[in-house]
Amino acid sequence: MRLRYLLLAASPLACAFAVAAAPDAEERAAILAPTDDFSAAEKWESLSGGTATNRNRFDRDAFSMPSATLSFAERGEFSVGNGLFRRSWVAAPASTDSADGLGPLYNARSCQRCHLKDGRGHPPSGPDDSTVSMLLRLSVPPNDGRERRRLASFAAATIPEPVYGGQLQDLSVPGLSAEGRLEIVYGETPVTFADGTKAFLRAPLYRIADPRYGPLHPDTMVSPRVAPPMIGLGLLEAIAEEDIAARADPFDGDGDGISGRVNRAWSPAGQRIAVGRFGWKAGTATVADQAAAAMSGDIGVSNPLAPHPWGDCTAAQTACIGAVHGESARHDGFEASAEIMDAIVFYSRHLAVPARRDADSPEVLAGKALFYGIGCTACHTPKHATRRDWPETGLAGQLIWPYTDLLLHDMGEGLADGSPEGAASGREWRTAPLWGIGLTETVNGHTFFLHDGRARNLTEAILWHGGEAAGAREAFRTLPANERAALLAFLNSL
Repeated sequence: MRLRYLLLAASPLACAFAVAAAPDAEERAAILAPTDDFSAAEKWESLSGGTATNRNRFDRDAFSMPSATLSFAERGEFSVGNGLFRRSWVAAPASTDSADGLGPLYNARSCQRCHLKDGRGHPPSGPDDSTVSMLLRLSVPPNDGRERRRLASFAAATIPEPVYGGQLQDLSVPGLSAEGRLEIVYGETPVTFADGTKAFLRAPLYRIADPRYGPLHPDTMVSPRVAPPMIGLGLLEAIAEEDIAARADPFDGDGDGISGRVNRAWSPAGQRIAVGRFGWKAGTATVADQAAAAMSGDIGVSNPLAPHPWGDCTAAQTACIGAVHGESARHDGFEASAEIMDAIVFYSRHLAVPARRDADSPEVLAGKALFYGIGCTACHTPKHATRRDWPETGLAGQLIWPYTDLLLHDMGEGLADGSPEGAASGREWRTAPLWGIGLTETVNGHTFFLHDGRARNLTEAILWHGGEAAGAREAFRTLPANERAALLAFLNSL
């Protein structure tokens, strides 16, 4: 075994097999330990997604490349999934049943409309701009013992608003009214760096305009969400649950001020309560669960894991419930069959993470040392290993660099949405993966970050950090300008 490990370590595939073939737990722990040497890039550090990394495209298609480990046949399956991910659904009845079943209330006609170029969504730039890659989650506090038990057991992550459901849907098929419009007003707050220069943070206020189905529940909680990037989802899914849980420190037992917590969620795909790892609050357990929920809630298309053809419509929205839907015997009684969903899920799991750029640059290495030194890695864990027994072999046994612990952290009052989700409080958010973040502008044409896109650049995103991250934020704020620039150069290399 030791000989096999040494031979593989000399191979270009070693980043996939160094963890998989490591002879013992001590060797594995050494591979995953944070570095304290910033004189050069670490071995295999540039391959953020292991051997699955996209090493060739760093243009607008940088987030749309297939995993490099796919076989020729699997690339064909990936292409089919890509076509379905881009498919625009239409209202039923249509001349064909291959793409009808949209809505009746919805937020987008296709997956790609939210996840633009498989990347990051953005808030509207003004009243005339589309909100298609951003939506407003809606929930209310539990009303009785049954609802409280559903939340406590993770059978439900939230209690939907009784009339408008789990999200505000601002589009509708002909003949029905959309639920309303999301309006955003920003105020600005200055932040002064130690050198006297300033940044300005824009704080959003959200309003639901023209609610067409009557007033919302007086205790409605709203949570704005932009669509997150799609890259690397299959690799994150392949991290063992026990590895995620092992990093949790809910009572801050080590006294470092960081108390990451695991979220848990009912997984329709797995038919069990599982560790949450997807979504802004880690409220979803698997890629299949996430895809099914988005098809139903965002597009209004029924599927085996979310079988209602009216999507997010509630019993109070009788016209939506009674509208013509697109269920078809050809699709096993759904609007999107298991075959369609499997192809979309395969595509979503195998969108490759782009390789690092300039990982050996002196400025990037200096920024990396600062990123580690001011405490960012306490949440943005650099390295993980995927499971060696993962059924999708191209994703198994990989050494990956996502810069996340996939845990919930209290991010302070400034970022709080006041909306619990599963175990997540109204102040907690999942640590967002940072891989690919430096290509956001190239792929999506903007640099809006955080869960609602309020940050207009990475500097603002860091300055919004509070709660458990307040110490790291203050350390960044007091850095000299050249060191802040180096840290940003490191982030932009990811």
